[in-house]
Amino acid sequence: MQTQVEDSAKPIVDPHDIDAKLVQKLANDALVWCSLRGLLVGDRNSERSGTVPGVDMVHAPVALIPMSFPESHWKQACEVAPIFNELVDRVSQDGEFLQQSLSRTRKVDPFTSRLLEIHSKMLEINTIEEIRLGLHRSDYMLDEQTKLLLQIELNTISSSFPGLSCLVSELHRSLLQQYREDIASDPNRIPANNAVNQFAEALAKAWNEYGDPRAVIMFVVQAEERNMYDQHWLSASLRERHQVTTIRKTLAEIDALGELQQDGTLVVDGQAVAVIYFRAGYAPSDYHSESEWKARLLMEQSRAVKCPSISYHLAGSKKIQQELAKPNVLERFLENKDDIAKLRKCFAGLWSLDESDIVKDAIDRPELYVMKPQREGGGNNIYGEDVRDALLKLQKEGTGSDAAYILMQRIFPKISHSILMREGISHKEQTISELGIYGTYLRNKTEVLINQQAGYLMRTKVSSSNEGGVAAGFAVLDSIYLV
Repeated sequence: MQTQVEDSAKPIVDPHDIDAKLVQKLANDALVWCSLRGLLVGDRNSERSGTVPGVDMVHAPVALIPMSFPESHWKQACEVAPIFNELVDRVSQDGEFLQQSLSRTRKVDPFTSRLLEIHSKMLEINTIEEIRLGLHRSDYMLDEQTKLLLQIELNTISSSFPGLSCLVSELHRSLLQQYREDIASDPNRIPANNAVNQFAEALAKAWNEYGDPRAVIMFVVQAEERNMYDQHWLSASLRERHQVTTIRKTLAEIDALGELQQDGTLVVDGQAVAVIYFRAGYAPSDYHSESEWKARLLMEQSRAVKCPSISYHLAGSKKIQQELAKPNVLERFLENKDDIAKLRKCFAGLWSLDESDIVKDAIDRPELYVMKPQREGGGNNIYGEDVRDALLKLQKEGTGSDAAYILMQRIFPKISHSILMREGISHKEQTISELGIYGTYLRNKTEVLINQQAGYLMRTKVSSSNEGGVAAGFAVLDSIYLV
């Protein structure tokens, strides 16, 4: 019995030890599995793939073997998820803190400025969000030098891949079971992942709290969305498990078809909306004109449950993350000293650009820092020599544009070997990985109805790549193998 336990905790086999013939078998079986089970995305080579479901689909980019991950750090990440959920809710209720912390940023970042403008209007009319819903994802890397699990960011809007991440865990469990003699790893060391149903449960519970059985849940989506199947998995779970109807609308469609009734009910295309779930609206590119901003304000003024509300959205911004890392700031929102210590243990170094000593060090040693703007989604961060160039340029301009950025300690995770598969082609690579822990939170007035860890997302990318977004084309979906 003791031997079995020890064997099951061994690291997953090194992919470089797997011969080419076995890799080809794994790849073929994985492709069949993805096709049968809906582990799919739209083909980026086809224009129609982002607009018409069921047309021009390809398997989602995946790793063929799960990534080894220390069980102690996995438990740590799961343990802090409810604390982060509670923190977001409390920060969101402190309008003065949000406005003040982002006051310099709004002067130089038009996108943040527009979000704050909507937030200000809500504060002026004293809108109270009685039902507050958060579907979050906290992203981490395991720093090789310190062996600490460090938070990269906390996503409070459009936390993607709850649908597909569950399927990757199932895919890997299936492959390890099928090839147990060849790979000699225990499929049960891959943690259960039920993110899609837990997200759907939270959405359905919020819908139920709203109290209108005829109302729908509205997904706010981009006009072209190649990751639509991840979203459709949520819709399917809501329909099959909770008998809740969902609709999909772009911001422009909401402006054209939406109206606010006197009692605050939002009606879109003739249907009352109970819950608004944003899978768009997090980037400037989602706002093509004033039409989209009008839609955002219309939704915020309604009594529908927003996921996220404008205050939850702002609470997840990079600048707020940096402010919360300052000494004594967490104490403004949390009372439990143990909880505060657990969060602080996850914080990487975070600084504003008005800290001259840190900026000087980042110019001297840019490889140790990442420069981040107030943006969500992959492809926005600045690394390496570009950090020095960007900082020197900002100093030369002297316009205060530095308030649009923060500096973060660069995390150096362990380099591993993986087999990555994209568009049917598999190849062995040196890789690094990023763990995302989902959290669901629902409060109605003073009662917390849901606050829990809700599954996970593992993303793996070639170690030479700085950016990490799957949808942006930098990484693949993975799962974890506990060691």
